[in-house]
Amino acid sequence: MNDARHVLVLPDRDAAEEVAEELAGRFGLPEQPQLVRDALAGEDDAEDAQWLVVVEDPAGRLDSAALDAFAAEHEGWLEAP
Repeated sequence: MNDARHVLVLPDRDAAEEVAEELAGRFGLPEQPQLVRDALAGEDDAEDAQWLVVVEDPAGRLDSAALDAFAAEHEGWLEAP
């Protein structure tokens, strides 16, 4: 497992922005996570995009289960490594 980076998948931009803001406070992150739009294969419509929240964790201190549960609160999930 790669402890250097966690990727949370969210259904839309609003959810991703909310998660990114809350992550820093809840998990004590030193910097804001990165947001990335991930268009589904073959889809051009922005409504069919997932949003990724990329959390750098070089020390491997974040708990994957806690991140997955947090993402689930926003209808998302933690991407398996």
